[in-house]
Amino acid sequence: MSQTIDIAGRVLRDEARALARAADLLDEGIERAADLILSLSGRVVTAGVGKSGAIARKIAGTLASTGTPAFFLHPAEAPHGDFGMLQAGDSLLALSYSGSTAEILAMLPYCGSCGVPVIALTGFPDSPLGRLSAAVLNGHVEREADPHNLAPTTSATVALALGDALAIVLMERREFGLEDFARYHPGGSLGRSLALVRDIMRTDEGNPIVSKDTPVLDALLVMTGCRSAGVASVTDADGRLVGLFTDGDLRRRLSADPDVLSRSVGEVMTPNPTTIGEDRLATEGLRILREHKWDNLPVVDREGRSVGMLDVQDLLDARIL
Repeated sequence: MSQTIDIAGRVLRDEARALARAADLLDEGIERAADLILSLSGRVVTAGVGKSGAIARKIAGTLASTGTPAFFLHPAEAPHGDFGMLQAGDSLLALSYSGSTAEILAMLPYCGSCGVPVIALTGFPDSPLGRLSAAVLNGHVEREADPHNLAPTTSATVALALGDALAIVLMERREFGLEDFARYHPGGSLGRSLALVRDIMRTDEGNPIVSKDTPVLDALLVMTGCRSAGVASVTDADGRLVGLFTDGDLRRRLSADPDVLSRSVGEVMTPNPTTIGEDRLATEGLRILREHKWDNLPVVDREGRSVGMLDVQDLLDARIL
Protein backbone atom coordinates (compact mmCIF):
# COMPACT_ATOMS: atom_id res chain seq x y z
CA MET A 1 0.00 0.00 0.00
CA SER A 2 1.37 3.43 -0.94
CA GLN A 3 2.00 6.13 1.65
CA THR A 4 -0.75 8.27 0.09
CA ILE A 5 -3.38 5.54 0.43
CA ASP A 6 -2.18 4.78 3.96
CA ILE A 7 -2.57 8.42 5.06
CA ALA A 8 -5.96 8.83 3.38
CA GLY A 9 -7.23 5.59 4.91
CA ARG A 10 -6.06 6.66 8.37
CA VAL A 11 -7.93 9.96 8.06
CA LEU A 12 -11.16 8.26 7.04
CA ARG A 13 -10.90 5.69 9.82
CA ASP A 14 -10.13 8.39 12.39
CA GLU A 15 -13.14 10.42 11.30
CA ALA A 16 -15.38 7.34 11.25
CA ARG A 17 -14.39 6.60 14.85
CA ALA A 18 -15.11 10.21 15.78
CA LEU A 19 -18.60 9.95 14.28
CA ALA A 20 -19.27 6.77 16.26
CA ARG A 21 -18.11 8.56 19.41
CA ALA A 22 -20.39 11.51 18.63
CA ALA A 23 -23.32 9.09 18.51
CA ASP A 24 -22.32 7.82 21.96
CA LEU A 25 -22.18 11.41 23.27
CA LEU A 26 -25.75 12.19 22.22
CA ASP A 27 -27.88 13.19 25.18
CA GLU A 28 -30.99 15.18 25.98
CA GLY A 29 -29.37 18.16 24.25
CA ILE A 30 -30.57 17.07 20.80
CA GLU A 31 -34.04 16.35 22.16
CA ARG A 32 -34.13 19.80 23.75
CA ALA A 33 -32.97 21.39 20.49
CA ALA A 34 -35.59 19.57 18.41
CA ASP A 35 -38.38 20.32 20.88
CA LEU A 36 -37.39 23.98 20.92
CA ILE A 37 -37.35 24.32 17.12
CA LEU A 38 -40.67 22.51 16.74
CA SER A 39 -42.28 24.73 19.37
CA LEU A 40 -41.41 27.90 17.43
CA SER A 41 -43.10 29.30 14.34
CA GLY A 42 -40.03 30.93 12.79
CA ARG A 43 -36.82 29.90 11.07
CA VAL A 44 -33.63 28.26 12.25
CA VAL A 45 -30.86 30.81 11.72
CA THR A 46 -27.42 29.22 11.57
CA ALA A 47 -24.20 31.11 12.26
CA GLY A 48 -20.49 30.34 12.32
CA VAL A 49 -17.10 31.78 11.41
CA GLY A 50 -14.45 30.21 9.17
CA LYS A 51 -14.88 26.47 8.69
CA SER A 52 -17.76 26.53 11.16
CA GLY A 53 -19.41 29.07 8.89
CA ALA A 54 -19.11 26.74 5.92
CA ILE A 55 -20.68 23.94 7.95
CA ALA A 56 -23.41 26.28 9.20
CA ARG A 57 -24.32 27.18 5.60
CA LYS A 58 -24.59 23.50 4.71
CA ILE A 59 -26.75 22.75 7.75
CA ALA A 60 -29.09 25.62 6.85
CA GLY A 61 -29.46 24.18 3.36
CA THR A 62 -30.17 20.69 4.68
CA LEU A 63 -32.74 21.99 7.17
CA ALA A 64 -34.51 24.07 4.53
CA SER A 65 -34.71 21.20 2.03
CA THR A 66 -36.12 18.77 4.60
CA GLY A 67 -38.97 20.83 5.93
CA THR A 68 -37.43 23.22 8.47
CA PRO A 69 -37.14 26.82 7.17
CA ALA A 70 -33.57 28.00 7.73
CA PHE A 71 -30.93 30.41 6.50
CA PHE A 72 -27.34 31.37 7.30
CA LEU A 73 -26.47 34.66 9.01
CA HIS A 74 -22.83 35.75 8.99
CA PRO A 75 -21.80 36.81 12.50
CA ALA A 76 -19.57 39.61 11.17
CA GLU A 77 -22.45 41.12 9.18
CA ALA A 78 -25.09 40.73 11.89
CA PRO A 79 -24.19 43.84 13.96
CA HIS A 80 -24.10 45.98 10.81
CA GLY A 81 -27.79 45.73 10.04
CA ASP A 82 -28.30 42.02 9.40
CA PHE A 83 -29.67 41.48 12.90
CA GLY A 84 -32.84 42.74 11.25
CA MET A 85 -33.10 39.32 9.59
CA LEU A 86 -33.82 37.77 12.99
CA GLN A 87 -37.37 37.93 14.26
CA ALA A 88 -39.51 36.64 17.09
CA GLY A 89 -40.16 32.92 16.67
CA ASP A 90 -36.71 32.22 15.22
CA SER A 91 -33.96 30.23 16.89
CA LEU A 92 -30.20 30.61 16.46
CA LEU A 93 -28.05 27.53 15.83
CA ALA A 94 -24.57 28.83 16.66
CA LEU A 95 -21.48 26.83 15.63
CA SER A 96 -18.18 27.30 17.42
CA TYR A 97 -15.95 24.35 18.23
CA SER A 98 -14.19 26.22 21.03
CA GLY A 99 -17.41 27.83 22.23
CA SER A 100 -15.47 31.08 22.63
CA THR A 101 -15.58 32.61 19.15
CA ALA A 102 -15.88 36.35 19.74
CA GLU A 103 -18.16 37.04 16.78
CA ILE A 104 -20.58 34.30 17.90
CA LEU A 105 -20.62 35.44 21.52
CA ALA A 106 -21.31 39.00 20.35
CA MET A 107 -24.59 37.80 18.83
CA LEU A 108 -25.98 36.44 22.08
CA PRO A 109 -27.02 39.71 23.78
CA TYR A 110 -29.14 40.70 20.78
CA CYS A 111 -30.75 37.26 20.68
CA GLY A 112 -31.53 37.58 24.37
CA SER A 113 -33.08 41.02 23.93
CA CYS A 114 -35.46 39.88 21.18
CA GLY A 115 -36.32 36.49 22.63
CA VAL A 116 -34.45 34.33 20.10
CA PRO A 117 -33.28 31.14 21.87
CA VAL A 118 -29.79 29.85 21.10
CA ILE A 119 -28.78 26.29 20.33
CA ALA A 120 -25.04 25.65 20.54
CA LEU A 121 -23.12 23.19 18.40
CA THR A 122 -19.75 23.12 20.12
CA GLY A 123 -16.94 20.82 21.16
CA PHE A 124 -17.04 22.20 24.71
CA PRO A 125 -20.48 22.22 26.35
CA ASP A 126 -19.07 24.07 29.40
CA SER A 127 -17.74 26.92 27.23
CA PRO A 128 -19.29 30.42 27.35
CA LEU A 129 -21.44 29.57 24.33
CA GLY A 130 -22.59 26.29 25.85
CA ARG A 131 -23.47 27.85 29.20
CA LEU A 132 -25.49 30.65 27.58
CA SER A 133 -27.50 28.39 25.26
CA ALA A 134 -30.90 26.78 25.72
CA ALA A 135 -29.66 23.49 24.21
CA VAL A 136 -26.23 22.09 23.38
CA LEU A 137 -25.13 19.60 20.72
CA ASN A 138 -21.83 18.08 21.82
CA GLY A 139 -19.38 17.90 18.92
CA HIS A 140 -16.23 17.19 20.90
CA VAL A 141 -13.48 15.18 19.19
CA GLU A 142 -10.36 13.65 20.71
CA ARG A 143 -8.13 15.08 18.01
CA GLU A 144 -8.18 16.49 14.49
CA ALA A 145 -7.15 14.37 11.52
CA ASP A 146 -4.05 16.39 10.61
CA PRO A 147 -0.69 15.45 12.18
CA HIS A 148 -0.47 18.77 14.06
CA ASN A 149 -3.98 18.49 15.54
CA LEU A 150 -4.75 21.99 14.31
CA ALA A 151 -6.82 21.97 11.11
CA PRO A 152 -10.60 21.74 11.71
CA THR A 153 -11.06 18.42 9.94
CA THR A 154 -12.56 15.78 12.21
CA SER A 155 -14.39 18.41 14.24
CA ALA A 156 -15.93 19.84 11.05
CA THR A 157 -17.04 16.36 9.96
CA VAL A 158 -18.69 15.73 13.32
CA ALA A 159 -20.39 19.15 13.29
CA LEU A 160 -21.77 18.48 9.81
CA ALA A 161 -23.05 15.06 10.88
CA LEU A 162 -24.73 16.49 13.98
CA GLY A 163 -26.44 19.05 11.78
CA ASP A 164 -27.64 16.24 9.53
CA ALA A 165 -28.87 14.30 12.56
CA LEU A 166 -30.86 17.29 13.83
CA ALA A 167 -32.33 17.92 10.38
CA ILE A 168 -33.48 14.32 9.98
CA VAL A 169 -34.92 14.23 13.51
CA LEU A 170 -36.98 17.31 12.63
CA MET A 171 -37.88 15.87 9.23
CA GLU A 172 -39.27 12.68 10.72
CA ARG A 173 -41.04 14.39 13.59
CA ARG A 174 -42.72 16.73 11.08
CA GLU A 175 -43.67 13.66 9.00
CA PHE A 176 -42.06 15.32 5.99
CA GLY A 177 -42.80 12.80 3.23
CA LEU A 178 -41.90 12.06 -0.37
CA GLU A 179 -44.55 14.41 -1.71
CA ASP A 180 -43.12 17.26 0.39
CA PHE A 181 -39.60 16.39 -0.73
CA ALA A 182 -40.67 16.40 -4.36
CA ARG A 183 -42.25 19.85 -3.96
CA TYR A 184 -38.99 21.23 -2.51
CA HIS A 185 -36.76 19.57 -5.14
CA PRO A 186 -38.37 20.13 -8.56
CA GLY A 187 -35.10 20.52 -10.47
CA GLY A 188 -32.45 18.18 -11.82
CA SER A 189 -32.28 14.41 -11.69
CA LEU A 190 -33.45 14.38 -8.07
CA GLY A 191 -36.56 16.32 -8.96
CA ARG A 192 -37.29 14.01 -11.88
CA SER A 193 -36.90 10.93 -9.68
CA LEU A 194 -39.43 12.41 -7.24
CA ALA A 195 -41.99 13.59 -9.80
CA LEU A 196 -45.48 12.37 -9.02
CA VAL A 197 -47.86 10.67 -11.42
CA ARG A 198 -50.23 13.64 -11.35
CA ASP A 199 -47.38 15.86 -12.59
CA ILE A 200 -46.98 13.76 -15.76
CA MET A 201 -50.36 12.15 -16.47
CA ARG A 202 -52.67 13.22 -19.26
CA THR A 203 -56.02 14.68 -18.26
CA ASP A 204 -59.11 16.06 -20.01
CA GLU A 205 -58.63 15.39 -23.76
CA GLY A 206 -55.64 13.23 -22.97
CA ASN A 207 -57.87 10.89 -21.00
CA PRO A 208 -61.10 10.27 -22.95
CA ILE A 209 -63.77 8.63 -20.81
CA VAL A 210 -66.62 6.43 -22.04
CA SER A 211 -69.18 4.20 -20.36
CA LYS A 212 -69.65 0.45 -20.73
CA ASP A 213 -72.80 1.12 -22.78
CA THR A 214 -71.05 3.38 -25.30
CA PRO A 215 -71.03 1.82 -28.79
CA VAL A 216 -67.53 0.90 -29.95
CA LEU A 217 -67.84 3.16 -32.98
CA ASP A 218 -68.73 6.14 -30.80
CA ALA A 219 -65.82 5.33 -28.48
CA LEU A 220 -63.47 5.33 -31.46
CA LEU A 221 -64.74 8.74 -32.52
CA VAL A 222 -64.16 10.08 -28.98
CA MET A 223 -60.62 8.66 -28.95
CA THR A 224 -59.88 10.06 -32.42
CA GLY A 225 -60.78 13.56 -31.30
CA CYS A 226 -58.51 13.38 -28.27
CA ARG A 227 -54.79 13.15 -27.57
CA SER A 228 -55.31 9.66 -26.20
CA ALA A 229 -52.78 7.42 -27.95
CA GLY A 230 -55.54 4.93 -28.78
CA VAL A 231 -56.93 4.35 -25.29
CA ALA A 232 -60.04 5.33 -23.34
CA SER A 233 -60.98 4.91 -19.69
CA VAL A 234 -64.28 3.12 -19.07
CA THR A 235 -66.16 4.28 -15.99
CA ASP A 236 -69.41 3.60 -14.18
CA ALA A 237 -72.07 6.18 -13.31
CA ASP A 238 -70.00 7.36 -10.32
CA GLY A 239 -66.87 7.88 -12.38
CA ARG A 240 -65.08 4.83 -10.99
CA LEU A 241 -62.82 3.03 -13.44
CA VAL A 242 -64.20 -0.36 -14.48
CA GLY A 243 -62.23 -1.05 -17.64
CA LEU A 244 -59.88 0.08 -20.35
CA PHE A 245 -60.70 0.19 -24.06
CA THR A 246 -57.80 0.30 -26.53
CA ASP A 247 -57.39 0.11 -30.28
CA GLY A 248 -55.64 -3.18 -29.57
CA ASP A 249 -58.84 -4.57 -28.08
CA LEU A 250 -60.62 -3.61 -31.29
CA ARG A 251 -58.03 -5.18 -33.59
CA ARG A 252 -58.13 -8.45 -31.69
CA ARG A 253 -61.91 -8.65 -32.09
CA LEU A 254 -62.26 -7.51 -35.70
CA SER A 255 -61.19 -10.73 -37.41
CA ALA A 256 -63.50 -12.89 -35.29
CA ASP A 257 -66.41 -10.47 -34.99
CA PRO A 258 -67.29 -8.34 -38.07
CA ASP A 259 -70.06 -6.63 -36.09
CA VAL A 260 -67.75 -5.43 -33.33
CA LEU A 261 -68.28 -1.75 -34.20
CA SER A 262 -71.95 -2.04 -33.25
CA ARG A 263 -71.24 -3.66 -29.92
CA SER A 264 -70.85 -1.86 -26.63
CA VAL A 265 -67.48 -0.98 -25.13
CA GLY A 266 -68.29 -3.21 -22.15
CA GLU A 267 -68.24 -6.26 -24.42
CA VAL A 268 -64.72 -5.68 -25.74
CA MET A 269 -62.91 -3.71 -23.04
CA THR A 270 -60.25 -5.03 -20.66
CA PRO A 271 -62.06 -5.17 -17.31
CA ASN A 272 -60.50 -4.24 -13.95
CA PRO A 273 -57.20 -3.01 -15.42
CA THR A 274 -54.06 -2.38 -13.42
CA THR A 275 -54.05 1.22 -12.16
CA ILE A 276 -51.82 3.63 -10.29
CA GLY A 277 -52.68 6.37 -7.81
CA GLU A 278 -52.17 9.98 -8.78
CA ASP A 279 -49.99 10.57 -5.70
CA ARG A 280 -47.55 7.76 -6.52
CA LEU A 281 -44.07 8.35 -7.91
CA ALA A 282 -43.88 8.57 -11.69
CA THR A 283 -40.91 6.17 -11.58
CA GLU A 284 -43.24 3.53 -10.15
CA GLY A 285 -45.60 4.02 -13.09
CA LEU A 286 -42.73 3.64 -15.53
CA ARG A 287 -41.65 0.43 -13.80
CA ILE A 288 -45.16 -1.05 -14.20
CA LEU A 289 -45.34 -0.05 -17.87
CA ARG A 290 -41.93 -1.52 -18.63
CA GLU A 291 -42.63 -4.70 -16.68
CA HIS A 292 -45.80 -5.42 -18.68
CA LYS A 293 -44.62 -3.79 -21.92
CA TRP A 294 -47.63 -1.46 -21.94
CA ASP A 295 -47.91 2.02 -23.41
CA ASN A 296 -50.59 3.39 -21.05
CA LEU A 297 -51.56 3.09 -17.41
CA PRO A 298 -54.86 4.46 -16.06
CA VAL A 299 -54.63 6.77 -13.06
CA VAL A 300 -57.25 6.81 -10.30
CA ASP A 301 -57.88 8.79 -7.13
CA ARG A 302 -58.37 7.23 -3.70
CA GLU A 303 -62.00 6.42 -4.48
CA GLY A 304 -61.04 4.62 -7.68
CA ARG A 305 -62.32 7.37 -9.97
CA SER A 306 -60.56 7.93 -13.29
CA VAL A 307 -58.45 11.11 -13.14
CA GLY A 308 -55.84 10.64 -15.87
CA MET A 309 -53.77 8.44 -18.13
CA LEU A 310 -50.05 7.82 -17.79
CA ASP A 311 -48.36 7.48 -21.17
CA VAL A 312 -44.92 5.91 -21.49
CA GLN A 313 -43.83 8.48 -24.08
CA ASP A 314 -44.69 11.35 -21.75
CA LEU A 315 -42.56 9.73 -19.05
CA LEU A 316 -39.61 9.38 -21.41
CA ASP A 317 -40.05 12.97 -22.66
CA ALA A 318 -39.92 14.13 -19.02
CA ARG A 319 -36.71 12.08 -18.62
CA ILE A 320 -38.24 9.87 -15.94
CA LEU A 321 -35.78 7.01 -16.03
